[in-house]
Amino acid sequence: MAERALRGSRLGAQSYETDAGVEMAPRQSITYDCPEGHRFAMPFSLEADVPAVWECTVCGAEALRVDGTRPEPKKGKPARTHWDMLLERRSVKELEVLLAERLEHLRSGPAPVKTPPRSQRKSA
Repeated sequence: MAERALRGSRLGAQSYETDAGVEMAPRQSITYDCPEGHRFAMPFSLEADVPAVWECTVCGAEALRVDGTRPEPKKGKPARTHWDMLLERRSVKELEVLLAERLEHLRSGPAPVKTPPRSQRKSA
């Protein structure tokens, strides 16, 4: 079996195919301007929807397309808070009763410590 092993080849790590006869998709180069003064171009397919905003390749800021206008920010939903989710499950009146019960329980002092019977205690 050792005689049949391929020597000097990294199987799976390198492709042996060539680019001969392969036609690349038509592309366009879109230029973006960064607010920090950087200018860069990105290749896109002719069929692609080109975004008006792209992350700067130098500093990571939001760069605007040279011939484009800044899009209006999307209106998002307000975040649901814990209070909002609590009010979906209980009314304010129920919460007041629950709070009174818990406060009474806490004010009554520490809970007594229960010791297990001798038969259930672990020996050291």
